[in-house]
Amino acid sequence: MPKFVVNPPVFFGSVAIVILFVGIGVVFPRQADEIFSGMQAAILSGFGWLYLLAVGIFLIAMILLSFGRYGDLKLGPDDAVPDFRFLSWLSMLFAAGMGIGMMYFAVGEPMTHFAAPPEAVPLTIAAKREAMSVTFFHWGIHAWAIYAVVGLSLAYFGYRYNLPLTIRSGLYPILKERINGPIGHAVDIFAICGTMFGLATSLGFGVLQINAGLNYLLGVPVSLSVQILLVVVVMAIATLSVISGLDRGVRILSELNLSVAVLLMLFVLVVGPTRLLMRDFVQNIGLYLDSILLRTFNIYAYEPRPWIDKWTLFYWAWWISWSPFVGMFIARISRGRTVREFIVAVLFMPAGFTFFWMTVFGNTAMEIDTTVANGALAKAVQADLSVALFQFFQYLPFSAVTSTLAVVLIVIFFVTSADSGSIVMDTIAAGGRTDTPFLQRIFWCVLSGAAAAVLLAAGGLSALQSATISTALPFSIVMLVLVWALFAGMKADVANSQAQTAAIPQAYPASGMAWQKRLALLLRAPDAREVDRFLENAVSPALHAVARELQARSRVAEVEQDREAGMVTLTAPADDVRNFIYGVRRVEHKLPAFTAYDATRTNYRYEAYTFFSDGSRGYDIMGMSQEQIINDVLAKFERYIVQSQSQASSLMTAAPEH
Repeated sequence: MPKFVVNPPVFFGSVAIVILFVGIGVVFPRQADEIFSGMQAAILSGFGWLYLLAVGIFLIAMILLSFGRYGDLKLGPDDAVPDFRFLSWLSMLFAAGMGIGMMYFAVGEPMTHFAAPPEAVPLTIAAKREAMSVTFFHWGIHAWAIYAVVGLSLAYFGYRYNLPLTIRSGLYPILKERINGPIGHAVDIFAICGTMFGLATSLGFGVLQINAGLNYLLGVPVSLSVQILLVVVVMAIATLSVISGLDRGVRILSELNLSVAVLLMLFVLVVGPTRLLMRDFVQNIGLYLDSILLRTFNIYAYEPRPWIDKWTLFYWAWWISWSPFVGMFIARISRGRTVREFIVAVLFMPAGFTFFWMTVFGNTAMEIDTTVANGALAKAVQADLSVALFQFFQYLPFSAVTSTLAVVLIVIFFVTSADSGSIVMDTIAAGGRTDTPFLQRIFWCVLSGAAAAVLLAAGGLSALQSATISTALPFSIVMLVLVWALFAGMKADVANSQAQTAAIPQAYPASGMAWQKRLALLLRAPDAREVDRFLENAVSPALHAVARELQARSRVAEVEQDREAGMVTLTAPADDVRNFIYGVRRVEHKLPAFTAYDATRTNYRYEAYTFFSDGSRGYDIMGMSQEQIINDVLAKFERYIVQSQSQASSLMTAAPEH
């Protein structure tokens, strides 16, 4: 494994920007708060409309892509199957939606809007309705549309175009090979900086709430020094998990954390006003749907108010900054899903769980405040949002136990977010490589902790929010281009499919092999060694022969062979369209209990299975001769020429005039 694996322009560029923000806090500690606040006010006053409009476009685009012919396209080749069972996949999507933010704002946000709503009279029935409607809006399908744009772009172009899992790959239909130049470097830099400060903001919320919980449980003072110490301690734990390679342990902790969080929610549901909560949940959904269109584009243009900057615009910037992290996670678990399946599940499944979570905690808190607390809970939340959850638990049974569980949950969310966020930044900085040394992950882990600590010291939570809003601005523009690229790429793929059907209606090649040999293959399941010998003795020489002929005709071509993975690939790069790829890989299929194959030697059947750059369905070529393989390659290359003309035409209609 190499000692240092980075894409230098991306690595050093992103580190320089992070150091610039952190340096302001170190060099100008007294003026830092003023500098960051001024920066935030200038961006929101000048570009707040862009955040609101962009998120509206993201949501509309995802809904449009889920309908019609684009929804049938797969995240991977046409014959790809999902890596995870449907229920397992959904459970992981739920896990992606859980985090420090939901713990911090579960009580805090509904109670804050109840006490100070944007439009209604405070502490009234109307304020209750508005509080839950706004909370649902901030944590609903708009947030998940942002994640879906990045996740869909990574999964579609990564698994279908065989490009690296980096943000720049999503621009391939527009930029082609130029994604490897300065524009691609800038896109990945924006993604890393957004992730860095989005992570730092989450860590800031986390340490504030941990400090408040320790103060309630153990009397630990609430102070900046304690909060910075908490950042150091938790980041040290995250660093140890990276050094120890505890990926499986962290995954187990994450699953346990999600289970405990659900149990905590169910506890509140049972001991709280259960009947009222179920009634309120139905009402909250109605309020959300009733106001969703207006809130999507309501920036209070005719009656400006600071509320929109503090809440909606900050949330949109935070979600945009956080999107490379969540997007890469959901992309990695979604290979083989259709576009429609991906969008519907990502938009609605986690959001539905979040709605119920916010109803249980938010409506219970408002019910407590208007009855037994007599307004005391609202006053406590207004004074310090970080104490909201622990003040809330005081009015429920076993408050010490639930508060302790909440602190443990927040710490584990803190550790897993820092660990996973460091891996995402490291992957992007390494050009999509995942086989990087652990020292690089440690570097990103330490840098994110240092950024959170310094900005927390320089300007508190407002400094972290300012950094998030600042770095989210350029990435929001990148995401708009990603939406354009998704439509352009899918349009070209559909055109390719239509051209393929029209030009060559036969789905599979006629092998032409002797009928005796074909019958033997039908009755006897080949083993892995036979397939490997076939790749070595027939496929590889055939592909090398085609490559030499292409090179002799001034066409760049190369053959790569990975014997360990059982794969041989012929690639002929192209400037303006997708590269031509004819690959063959060893594929394993478990045989059923009753089969026509002679399965006395093995319980598996192995195939020499083709794959192509256009994502079209492959087929088994086991047993073909070198000449037959060459003919098959030429048939695919002829099809590629037809597709390339169609693709170029489709992309020209999608591109702007110069």
